[in-house]
Amino acid sequence: MTLKKRSRAMVVLAAAAALAAVGATAAPSARPTAAEEDAPFCCVANPRFAGICKVTLAEDETCADVLAYLNNAASVGKTYCGTTPIRGGWTKVECQVEEE
Repeated sequence: MTLKKRSRAMVVLAAAAALAAVGATAAPSARPTAAEEDAPFCCVANPRFAGICKVTLAEDETCADVLAYLNNAASVGKTYCGTTPIRGGWTKVECQVEEE
């Protein structure tokens, strides 16, 4: 095996190990209630993120989808939470009522 092929194999193994680790640490999700399924927003928090992040859900998107994305170390491409680079440690929280 050449050095280049060996390097590629190591990268693939490292990526697979990272994805397996993220999957192993993800908390099991409870089935969403009817109110949660109809909610146009999902609020999430992370100790390394200032404040609560309120995500506007797409038509076919759920809070579980948002959490899966934010807790996946390899995820890129979405603009949740101001395009934060923080991955891992996100939890769903109650959305705060906005004061007028």
